[in-house]
Amino acid sequence: MKNLLTKLKKIMPKYIQPKFYNDKELLIWNQEQGKKYSQSIIRKNRAMKIQRILGRSGIKELYMHCSFENYHINHEGHKKVLFATRKYAKNFQNNIANFIFSGRPGTGKNHLAAAIGNYLILNGNSVLIITIADLMSHLKGTFNKSSIEMTEEKLLHNLCMVDLLMIDEIGMQTESRYEKIIINQIIDRRSSSKKSTGMLSNLNYTNMNNLLGERVMDRMRLGNSLWLTFDWDSYRKNINGNER
Repeated sequence: MKNLLTKLKKIMPKYIQPKFYNDKELLIWNQEQGKKYSQSIIRKNRAMKIQRILGRSGIKELYMHCSFENYHINHEGHKKVLFATRKYAKNFQNNIANFIFSGRPGTGKNHLAAAIGNYLILNGNSVLIITIADLMSHLKGTFNKSSIEMTEEKLLHNLCMVDLLMIDEIGMQTESRYEKIIINQIIDRRSSSKKSTGMLSNLNYTNMNNLLGERVMDRMRLGNSLWLTFDWDSYRKNINGNER
């Protein structure tokens, strides 16, 4: 170990500051890296587990290549949401932060949600994007008597273990009382576990509050949470197939 440090010091450029100066510091650094690697493997295993359960990662092929870099900027509104979402992704590890993207269809909500997801996945986080309709379909599938391995409780538990869960198309259908209870449970569990949740909707704050209730909306405001309104014309006319 000592010989290794000596060799490193000889070949290391003078302007570079080493992360360790003796054997003890090197050992501590190696242990920390080992812990980080183990935690990364655990997160990836969780992500793979939930992906197997739901049959997909949640980020549709249309959005697999979405990033902050290929988000088109045509006005100050675009700049604002791009800056906010990029900052959200970069600070994700240090905060519990929920978000809500509100706006008409085609205004870029899914592009930036996918950009957040793709960024976090590349940095070792587990991410799932699922529509409210698909979420309810999978949950109702657990009612089937042949579904022995996956119960409603197990599915809810797995949904609450991913680092970031994004629920899309909130308000696209008339949510039943059961659906509102499920959303409430998910938000409560994830908040208690200090897990972040994102929502995408065409509804404004008042309508979201009426639909989901003050309790859910209050939970969504925990920590350094983010509400972005995409109040401009369709974004899709600016996108070509390569970027989406």
